[in-house]
Amino acid sequence: MAASSNRITLGPLVAAIDQGTSSTRFLVFNAKTAELLSHHQVEIKQSFPKEGWVEEDPKEILQSVYECMDRTCEKLTQLNIDISNIKAIGVTNQRETTLVWDKETGEPLYNAIVWLDLRTQSTVERLINKTPGKNKNHLKTGLPISTYFSAVKLRWLMDNVEKVHEAVLSHRAMFGTVDSWLIWCLTGGKKGGVHCTDVTNASRTMLFNIHTMDWDPELCKYFDIPMEILPKVRSSSEIYGLMVSCLGDQSAALVGQMCFKDGQAKNTYGTGCFLLKNVGTKPVMSDHGLLTTVAYKLGRDKPACYALEGSVAIAGAVVRWLKDNLGIIQTSTELEKLAADVGTSYGCYFVPAFSGLYAPYWEPSARGIICGLTQFTNRSHLAFAALEAVCFQTREILDAMNQDSCIHLSQLQVDGGMTSNRLLMQLQADILCIPVVKPSMPETTALGAAMAAGAAEGVSVWSLNPEDLTEVTSEKFEPQINPEEETSIFSSVPLGFYILGSMFMLIGAKYIAGQCESE
Repeated sequence: MAASSNRITLGPLVAAIDQGTSSTRFLVFNAKTAELLSHHQVEIKQSFPKEGWVEEDPKEILQSVYECMDRTCEKLTQLNIDISNIKAIGVTNQRETTLVWDKETGEPLYNAIVWLDLRTQSTVERLINKTPGKNKNHLKTGLPISTYFSAVKLRWLMDNVEKVHEAVLSHRAMFGTVDSWLIWCLTGGKKGGVHCTDVTNASRTMLFNIHTMDWDPELCKYFDIPMEILPKVRSSSEIYGLMVSCLGDQSAALVGQMCFKDGQAKNTYGTGCFLLKNVGTKPVMSDHGLLTTVAYKLGRDKPACYALEGSVAIAGAVVRWLKDNLGIIQTSTELEKLAADVGTSYGCYFVPAFSGLYAPYWEPSARGIICGLTQFTNRSHLAFAALEAVCFQTREILDAMNQDSCIHLSQLQVDGGMTSNRLLMQLQADILCIPVVKPSMPETTALGAAMAAGAAEGVSVWSLNPEDLTEVTSEKFEPQINPEEETSIFSSVPLGFYILGSMFMLIGAKYIAGQCESE
């Protein structure tokens, strides 16, 4: 009792499970101040069974959540903070990663197919070919037909994995993205677990109608997917059992950055790069290769808000590739030092299309290229080119977004692991020609999930009114180039980057088409 009476009382606490592509984290926040009190992180292994295939073990993902929760609670106890004050837990997750499991045994029927995976390219081509006018885009979903989204991954599993096929026929199969898998397991699993998802994750499947806000029978018929295996769609902020909120990671970051007004935008620099712009309660369809997606729905009776999104497949993943595949750096932090040592790519350009090109091209056949090499080029120039590649891809997305929404951003709010690289942030400001604003508390994705959980009806320990939110300090990176330099840069460097990317995209597509025909 004595130990218990000495515990620090901080008022209500709210926790978040942040299950990302490369790691899982559990974080606990003070609901009144938004202060991060403690957290723990566990890396997730990825496997690459074949070229273009990317998988993760669903059991490892679940176990990493348990480990992170246990270790975080241990840390809080060591800090003498009473963990019984945790009033709600939110979930945020990698969005399009696809799982199928057996509801009777609770066992996954195959590895999780990660959003980056390219195995469904032939399925995508077949679907596009049977679409009127071979149109990639679908107005019901706001998405192009692409390997990126969950429906084609689920279709592949049903067609190629006997266990999945049998479970579907015997009505034992359950489909979900990572959020659904975790919520089902953490709320009882085969003993009555809740099989649900939220509108943000559902809107990334290609089976969800973003206008009716529910699964679409016509889309399910188009993909030949039985609706009975789909999770129930709920809002992003309501009680699901043990869990209280659920948001896809990019939507959670939008909430965590407090982008609640039309025209506000954030860019997250994680494994990929994801720029979302709040467009309000009416969806805006893109004419320039962007996605229309559900941003959030913060309560059962609250309206859904939409966003325009530009998705870049490879951002932080290029750092991992330089470290693991080429071995030119030992740790991620070395990249900034290497690039800073030379301060230029010296004409070296890097198009990291390892998983094809996402927005605005949507060309899965594209492959990466490094060019402009001379005898003078060294690993420092390549490091700088890798950072430039992230910035140029973001610039291309922002240009498309400005054209679609007709509202030009005056600044860009940023978050994600790569934002610790100050050189990258300064390069981004220079290449965008607008300020880049980085919050001092970088865990905005988890913060957004915690905010949605704490604000849910029946919990109500966190206010989402902007005037009630704690002021979060931030660092601003101002563009440091003059107008003459800007004209020079954008008449040569990005043009060369974009042309090379486009050319290689077409060359790659033609090569693969030729290979398929020859076989």
